Amino acid sequence: MSSSFFMFSIKSFICFIVFISIFISIFFFPIFPDQFKSYSSTNSIFININSSGYVWPSPGYNTITSYFGYRDSPTSGASSYHSGIDIGAPEGSKLIAITSGKITFADFLGGGGYTITLTSGNIKFTYCHVSPYYIVKVGDYVYQGQVIGYVGPKNVYGVKGNQYKDEDGNPTNGATTGPHLHFGVRVDGDYINPLSLFD
Repeated sequence: MSSSFFMFSIKSFICFIVFISIFISIFFFPIFPDQFKSYSSTNSIFININSSGYVWPSPGYNTITSYFGYRDSPTSGASSYHSGIDIGAPEGSKLIAITSGKITFADFLGGGGYTITLTSGNIKFTYCHVSPYYIVKVGDYVYQGQVIGYVGPKNVYGVKGNQYKDEDGNPTNGATTGPHLHFGVRVDGDYINPLSLFD
């Protein structure tokens, strides 16, 4: 076998390896997150991480319908001191983990209705009025940007001891006038304004 044929074979092999490397990088690794973005492959959601390291809990929906602090109670049973923020979003909207952590509560919780609590260190993030069809359970470790639930319906049925009702007497998903996310944040047990995480 001539040396020229041998050199041709090595060049062909190297070209083949380069081609395969380019092919793999284009078709199998198309996302290169930087320090401001992350990618949730579970449900194909792009999320923006703010300077504090958190992501917005309801991607695509950022209208605040009720702010943190004192307010007029919107419905019977709702507190006049709002311990979180209400984000307007239709039923079925995705809710994502604001940060990585463990699910420490997933059940019906009085005025909060169906609720999910995500705990990370000394901080608890509470998602209220969610869908009763949970996709996470207590003890699950979830990653930032992972879909952990959905905005729930206004009315829910079959919840023992649910004292909350709408104007027609139908049971509601906690103290609510319609589908939305109530999002609360507790640091060492004390509620803080969730918007302070997004300055």
